[in-house]
Amino acid sequence: MAAVLKPVLLGLRDAPVHGSPSGPGAWNASKLGGIPDALPTVAAPRPVCQRCGQPLALVVQVYCPLEGSPFHRLLHVFACACPGCSTGGSRSWKVFRSQCLQVPEREAQDAQTQENSLAAEDWCEGADDWGSDTEEAPSPQLTLDFGNDASSAKDVDWTARLQDLRLQDAVLGAAHPVPPGEQTALSPGLPLFLPYYICVADEDEYMDFVNLDHAHSLLRDYQQREGIAMDQLLSQSLSNDGDEKYEKTVIKSGDQTFYKFMKRIAGCQEQILRYSWSGEPLFLTCPTSEVTELPACSQCGGRRIFEFQLMPALVSMLKSANLGLSVEFGTILVYTCEKSCWPPNHQTPMEEFCIIQEDPDELLFK
Repeated sequence: MAAVLKPVLLGLRDAPVHGSPSGPGAWNASKLGGIPDALPTVAAPRPVCQRCGQPLALVVQVYCPLEGSPFHRLLHVFACACPGCSTGGSRSWKVFRSQCLQVPEREAQDAQTQENSLAAEDWCEGADDWGSDTEEAPSPQLTLDFGNDASSAKDVDWTARLQDLRLQDAVLGAAHPVPPGEQTALSPGLPLFLPYYICVADEDEYMDFVNLDHAHSLLRDYQQREGIAMDQLLSQSLSNDGDEKYEKTVIKSGDQTFYKFMKRIAGCQEQILRYSWSGEPLFLTCPTSEVTELPACSQCGGRRIFEFQLMPALVSMLKSANLGLSVEFGTILVYTCEKSCWPPNHQTPMEEFCIIQEDPDELLFK
């Protein structure tokens, strides 16, 4: 039986976040920038940079409860926006996971049983009914709430809506937790990016409408700068026939990784986030030993799995609300506890793990 394909959800910038939303309307929304929202029983993370000691800025907040789980689930990604620090790896980038029971009175034992069975049971439910070897398995959902009627969300024509989007021009971590549900006045010195909601769409919606002209243009620019012969490569790696063979005598492995990345995002260049719980990341550069030597979960000792990644288009969308802040990266790979463990009555965010890949040619995404 062929391997089951993991579906990929794409995150794109949506409407600005106005005012200071609070309650469920705030923490069950995915967004970029702004201040981190807190779940009802968990403190909001307020991490600081391990290089310069300054507060980290919220890059994204992702509301991503696992299908069949009794928990609300929120992930925050932070980065240091001070000059020179955004390339400081895990010392200046932090990821935190927060959870709370959707039904508070549910027995903790029930939650623990659900936690232990997520990967083995819920994600394989209906495995005999997939019909074909390539049909996709169910995926966790990014549950969004923009303050509109939730019942109409499924009726939105995401493809048409997203076509209107355009790019702009181009644990020391939880040192100061904020009490659950408490709104905090913004300090003038607090690093802050302008907040926007994140909407989602299935990557498959774009696969039949891939326009490779832009990808070809970018790769030709890369060819001129690097002196790499690419005509034969383009005819192979950017064709629609699914042929993944490369001219290895001409193209180095690092270049292959870059071309594969460009080909995959060609259908939706506006994507700022790719979500695929327990799926495969899309590498921008050749992966290092970090990917095969992921640290175990600090709470339960279980292994970590890939959950989502931040994409290059996000860089130009992180507009500073104050202090003239900026961050630079190629892609940020986020790995979380496979069991999504959460001890009973736990009230502080758990730190997860991320890998930073620098942009091999940052000019391509400006």
